[in-house]
Amino acid sequence: MDTLVGLNALLGIRLVSSTPERVEMTMPISEDTSQYYGFLHGGATLTLLEAAASKGAMNRTNEEVERPFGYDVHVRHRKSGTEGLVRGVAELNRIDGNSQYWDVAAYDDAGDIISDGTIITKIVSLEYLAEKERRRQAAKNKG
Repeated sequence: MDTLVGLNALLGIRLVSSTPERVEMTMPISEDTSQYYGFLHGGATLTLLEAAASKGAMNRTNEEVERPFGYDVHVRHRKSGTEGLVRGVAELNRIDGNSQYWDVAAYDDAGDIISDGTIITKIVSLEYLAEKERRRQAAKNKG
């Protein structure tokens, strides 16, 4: 799935490169990605970085039987910006069971780090998701 949809599309995020070990995406600093005072919004930066880590997890997933989900985000904001492109990079650090640890960093046009940290994705089987939905529906029907 190389076409970005939803929030990613709304923020203008674009896929630059994608392998099972490394993903790079860009996002413009614009009115849509800025906070009240015109600086890049930290939430937009987090969206870019989670999109990159999620795409990396997708590259390592058998979509016929499982789905990746981001479930733990530890990111530090180091600086901001008011114009240009933000480049988000996710690089696979390690795999532990069904969890993938992605080192993430966002860079400005000068190559300075805007934000960096770790995002953990979890691979969940479609069977588990279906069972969870059955339980949810059963509980809903009882109540």
